[in-house]
Amino acid sequence: MNKQLFTFWLICLLPFTLLAQQQEVPTPQWRPVYHFTPPKNWTNDPNGLIYLNGVYHLYYQHNPYENKWGHMSWGHATSTDLLHWKHLPVAIPEIETKDTTTWIFSGCAVLDAHNTSGFGSNGKAPLVAIYTADQPKQEKESQFVAYSNDGGMSFTNFAGNPVVDIHKKDFRDPSVIWMEEQQQWVMTVAVPQEHKLQFYASKNLKKWDLLSEFGNQGDTRKIWECPSLTPLYVDGDPSKKKWLIMISSGNPDAATGMQYFTGDFDGKTFTNDNPGEHQQFVDYGRTFYAAIPYNNLPDGKHTMLGWLMPFETPTYPWRGQMSIARDLLLKSTPEGVRLYQQPASVLNASLEKLPASKRLVKQGVEIDSREMPLNKGGRFGSNANWIDVTFTPGSGEEFGLKLGQNSVSGAETVIGYNKARNELYIANAGGTDKMMVKPSNGKIRLQVLFDKSSVEVFVNGGERVLTTLVFPDSKATGCAVFSAKGKVMMDTLKVWDLSF
Repeated sequence: MNKQLFTFWLICLLPFTLLAQQQEVPTPQWRPVYHFTPPKNWTNDPNGLIYLNGVYHLYYQHNPYENKWGHMSWGHATSTDLLHWKHLPVAIPEIETKDTTTWIFSGCAVLDAHNTSGFGSNGKAPLVAIYTADQPKQEKESQFVAYSNDGGMSFTNFAGNPVVDIHKKDFRDPSVIWMEEQQQWVMTVAVPQEHKLQFYASKNLKKWDLLSEFGNQGDTRKIWECPSLTPLYVDGDPSKKKWLIMISSGNPDAATGMQYFTGDFDGKTFTNDNPGEHQQFVDYGRTFYAAIPYNNLPDGKHTMLGWLMPFETPTYPWRGQMSIARDLLLKSTPEGVRLYQQPASVLNASLEKLPASKRLVKQGVEIDSREMPLNKGGRFGSNANWIDVTFTPGSGEEFGLKLGQNSVSGAETVIGYNKARNELYIANAGGTDKMMVKPSNGKIRLQVLFDKSSVEVFVNGGERVLTTLVFPDSKATGCAVFSAKGKVMMDTLKVWDLSF
C-alpha cells in the first residue's frame, strides 16, 4: 500500500483519528470474530501467505507501536482452520541504522524445497521471504530477501540485498512462484506509477533477470500494486490451463479495489485473453484490497486473503482486518473465462462442527411484502453470522436481508436485490455500495458473511462479490429476511452463528 494513498485516507479520517487518539475508547462491538485482526495496533496488506505442515501462516503489514500506519514491519499469525488465529511476535521488524530507515513493505514467502538459495541448514528447506524495502530517506524502493530456518518464526536478511533494484521511488510488492517446467523462480512486481508489472526469473532467489513487462491495459485510473500471478485450470480441467493476474488498483467506480486479467504465460511473457481496454474486477466494493494467494497449498488449491481497508469509523485498540479466505476458480461463461470466488472450502468443516443451537435451516418459505426475523429467542443476535440463502424472484420489487437492526433507532444495513435493475446493493446510513448481477438459472443466491463490522456478499456461487464495512451500534443486533412490494420465494436458508 503506497504512502500517497495513505496520505489521502489520513486527511479524510483526521477528525475521527484525533477523536480516537484523545479518547482511546475500546470498540469491542466492532472487533471481528472470524476475520483476522491483530490484538492491537495498525494492520494492512497480507504478506508471505504460505501453508506449512498443516498450518496457514499469515504475515501482514503492521505497526507494532501505534494504532496508525507507520513503522512498517511484518506481523505474524498462524491458523489451522483459517478462522482461529494464534498471534506471534513480529517476524521481520523495520531496520533502523544511523543513515537509513528501512520499512518492511509487502511481499511473499516461498518454501525453497530444493534449497536453491543455499540458505537452508541441517538438510532442511528454508522459508524465504521476498519483500519490498522502502527507504524513505533515499526515496527508493527495492526488493530484499530474508530467510528463516526456524519455521518462519524469525528471519535473517540476506547480506547481498537488494536483489532487484531499478532505482525508482515506487517499485514494489514482489510475488514469487516456482515454475517446475522451467526449473526457475518467477517474480511479478509492480511499477505503480507506470501502470505496469515486471516479470523476473531466478534460479536461486538471489540473482534475478528481467523477462518481460505487462501493463497499461485494463483499468489505469489508479496506480497498480500488490500483483500476483497464479496458474488455474478452467472449469477444473487440466487441459485448459490459464494464468490469473490480480492487481490492486481501483473498483468500477474508481474507488480503491482490485482488477484481474486472464491469459497465457509461457515462463517469460503474459498474453492477455481480452482486448487491452477490457476491464474485470475482483470485488465490487471499495474496501477489498491487496489480496494475494497462499503458496504451497496441497491438492492444487488456490486460496487468497485480502485486506479490508478501514475507510470509516476508527476502531481501538486495533485498526484494519483481513477478509475471509477465498478459493479462486476460473469458469467458462458466454462472455469468456471469468473469475469466481468462494469462501475457502476448509471453512466448511468448522461450520459443520457448530452445535444445533448455532444453526438454522429453512426451506420453501414465501415472503410477501414483509420481514421475517431470524433472531427470535435471542439466537443469531451476535452480529457474527454466516448466511446462505437462495431466492426465486417473484412479484416483489426488492428482496434480501436486513442486518444490524436497531428497533428503537431504525438503523439497519440492507443487503437487497432490485429485480428491475438487476442490482445487488448494501445500504445503510454510511452510504450504498452496489453492482449489477443477473439471476442464474432464475435464482439469486447470496452467501453473506457478516462479522461485527464487515460484510462480504458472494452472489450466485461467487460470480461476483461485494464487500464493505459497517459499524452498527452495540444494540443493533436484529437480522431478517425481507421482500418489498410483492412476493419472493425463499428456496433455502442456512444461518450459522459464529460467535465462538
